Amino acid sequence: MFALLYVMNTSTTVCSVGGFIAGAIPNWILNRRWAWRRRGRVVFSREIVGYVAISMLVLVTTSAATGWTNSQVQSIPPHHGVRVLLVTGSYVLVTVVLFFVKFLLYEHWVFQDRSRVRAAFRSLRQVPRTARANRIP
Repeated sequence: MFALLYVMNTSTTVCSVGGFIAGAIPNWILNRRWAWRRRGRVVFSREIVGYVAISMLVLVTTSAATGWTNSQVQSIPPHHGVRVLLVTGSYVLVTVVLFFVKFLLYEHWVFQDRSRVRAAFRSLRQVPRTARANRIP
């Protein structure tokens, strides 16, 4: 999608957004159901909000990287395939690098079976309650 939009002479930001949108929804479904084998109710605060926040970070990063690469290759005539390859290559390179970052965040936060944050708050509530029962009047 990115290369197609770039060949159509659109800005790199539009190309990045188009590539992002083309992959975001299938990515969510495949990640949740296939990679992490999650079914049933979606944990809104962690899964949806976390996924959207990470996706926005990836979108901003790929847009910035492709915009910078595009500004560096302006000396190459636009009808040459080398220019398309370089700018599209920068998009793919950033996406591949961020794939590993996203994997870690998805594994340890977004698609985690048990929320560590929720467990910490639950623990804070339970400690005073259980400590009261052990007090000597």
